[in-house]
Amino acid sequence: MTTPLMATLVAARKAQQLTQAQLAEQAGLSRMAVQRTETGDVDPRYSTVAEMARVLGMQLVAVPADLLPALQAFIQSGGKFLGQPTGAEAPPSVVDSLASRKA
Repeated sequence: MTTPLMATLVAARKAQQLTQAQLAEQAGLSRMAVQRTETGDVDPRYSTVAEMARVLGMQLVAVPADLLPALQAFIQSGGKFLGQPTGAEAPPSVVDSLASRKA
């Protein structure tokens, strides 16, 4: 079963037009390790996921469980702060910004 974290990493990999083999090579992993991690066939080590994220230009962040609902609401609102001026735009999503690098 793919987790939201893995779904995000897969989307970032695809947005950068990297194959599993290319990601594996740059992360110092086997292609099979990347494939099995992405599909949820294994419970990966933190270091495996961290290396995949590093190659994709991302960092893993631990969020206290009691702050998660507020963080999710912030993200779903488009990243707008309370009192942010009308017309102010949120930054692009990570996946969108990674895709634009390859274009």
